[in-house]
Amino acid sequence: MTAEAESAGPFVHPALFYRDEREYLAGVVPFVRKALAAGEPVAVAVPTENLRLLKAEIGADAAVRFLDMREAGRNPGRIIPGVLRAFADAQPPGTPVRIVGEPIWAGRSATEYPACVQHEALINAAFEGRSATILCPYDTRRLDPQVVADAYATHPVVIDADSGRERASGQYDFEAVHARYNEPLPPAPDVPAHTFVADLLGQVRHLATDTGARLGLLRPRLDDLALATAELTTNSVLHGGGSGVLRVWAEDGYVVCEVRDQGRLTDLLAGRRPPARAQQGGRGLLIVNLVADLVRVRTGPEGTTVRCWFAR
Repeated sequence: MTAEAESAGPFVHPALFYRDEREYLAGVVPFVRKALAAGEPVAVAVPTENLRLLKAEIGADAAVRFLDMREAGRNPGRIIPGVLRAFADAQPPGTPVRIVGEPIWAGRSATEYPACVQHEALINAAFEGRSATILCPYDTRRLDPQVVADAYATHPVVIDADSGRERASGQYDFEAVHARYNEPLPPAPDVPAHTFVADLLGQVRHLATDTGARLGLLRPRLDDLALATAELTTNSVLHGGGSGVLRVWAEDGYVVCEVRDQGRLTDLLAGRRPPARAQQGGRGLLIVNLVADLVRVRTGPEGTTVRCWFAR
């Protein structure tokens, strides 16, 4: 059996474990070619080096939507709304789609990784009941064993590329692994904490952009910081108890913006669900995911912290 996973339901989400270039191509290429032969829309969103391999094997001119995941998915929170759902929702209703998505590669930082795992977990909720197959390759030779273990928890089906064997994952429990990575964020550095309420929203937005500029952030990234700050602080006022606390600092080549409030997120797909066309509001965290280079969220009884990174 190849990587063309079968399932009793309309949505299939297999993890493909590969060890080298040969296994990668043997697992992914038949998956793409089967979609092309069936006339099904197919997208490939993988890191730069693997994108080159697949284009060379499949043909860059094939009817495939090719995306570099290092760019399109540098913020894991952007992948569901900006890559996967954007592609699937563009097809006629009910059309089966096939997507290769590789959001975790060697070199992802420890700061990014929890957001990557939560993304992989939430694919299952975002596509439940839809006619789609999303194949997620994992390089078992280069990735940490914990990454592979987490893949068993976020994917109901696993495939070994060498043998082509496909089996159900006995460790699958996407809600549990998502909750496990809803972990406290590392402490913020000793920088000023600015408390805000509704009357101070404009002032706190300008404070964030002034600090970002002083720390070396340039336009258009400075405009993205302003937009994210406006959305997060407004959310705090409307849904987080009427007030919040803003901090901005520099960290490893990024400007980091953090907003804390007393609200609690209960919707697992908050910020990852494209809004209906007629929907009024509800786009705040989605906008933040679309403009930031990384977004981490911690929510619980004590409140919610959203931390986002912008490359300098």
